[in-house]
Amino acid sequence: MQSPASYKLIKKIKDDRFDEEQLHQYQLIVQFGVRDFQAAVVEADENRVLFFEDYVLNELSNYAEQLEVIKQLFDSHPVLGAGFWKSVLVSIKNNKFVQVPSALFQPSAAPEYLRFNAVVTPGEEQVLFTSHPGQEVVTVFAAQLPLITWLQSLYQHSHLRITHQSTALIEGVAAYASARPQGNPLYIYVDRFKLHILSVTGGKLLYYNQFPIKQFSDYVKYIMLVLHALNMDQTTSHVILWGYIGKNSPHYQEFYKYIQNVAFGERPANVRFGYLFDEIQEHHFFDLFSLPLLLSEAAAH
Repeated sequence: MQSPASYKLIKKIKDDRFDEEQLHQYQLIVQFGVRDFQAAVVEADENRVLFFEDYVLNELSNYAEQLEVIKQLFDSHPVLGAGFWKSVLVSIKNNKFVQVPSALFQPSAAPEYLRFNAVVTPGEEQVLFTSHPGQEVVTVFAAQLPLITWLQSLYQHSHLRITHQSTALIEGVAAYASARPQGNPLYIYVDRFKLHILSVTGGKLLYYNQFPIKQFSDYVKYIMLVLHALNMDQTTSHVILWGYIGKNSPHYQEFYKYIQNVAFGERPANVRFGYLFDEIQEHHFFDLFSLPLLLSEAAAH
């Protein structure tokens, strides 16, 4: 069993309006990555984020160890382990996913679709899917079965839904693009150890993929690869950027050398934040803060 030092709280914000006696009126959104974890509490009526935490996890050797660390975190946390939220939305960050056109999707064939992109271990992983009605696409993904079983037990008295990080990014970018119909920029989300690239045309998803990042040159390589594949010009095309990158960071300066029309994206417009969240840059945690968009979408299965 791992010690409490296996995780570290990086950032915490609690709105003055947050009331631990009102958890049954709140929506809990959490996101599990291999090396990180985020949680937020949303007041449903105003879609206002009242509570936020960001953790990093030490490198662990397997999923069993990761789950033990997560359980320790939840056991020692004042609210995450509470079982009576209005709803709980869980996002899984992994590379075992595929987007399938809605017109071709058959629920019973979900495991077959996923086998085109990933190896799924029967008995250890479960295949799930989330529909994107506005995008005419379905995201099929795998999640660790012990994690799902634990979540179902923990939140058996709450409305629990499990989805994938890519669904939040797709919905968030689509909403962002629909509010700014002019132009056709490339959308980039820089995650810890991953790069996500999306393109939306005419309100519809044209391209989405994620790439592993080991060194900075990988960012430029994959961005150029996608620009070329989409027939976009690096000197004239616009790029909207979110994620773990500072406006004055060396990485951003390198981005600007290769792609001059780079602008930082904003938070999802449908989510509200108090003044305490001003200490978080607006282009950070776009995936997590896009999850409330899914609360009004078709249920994840």
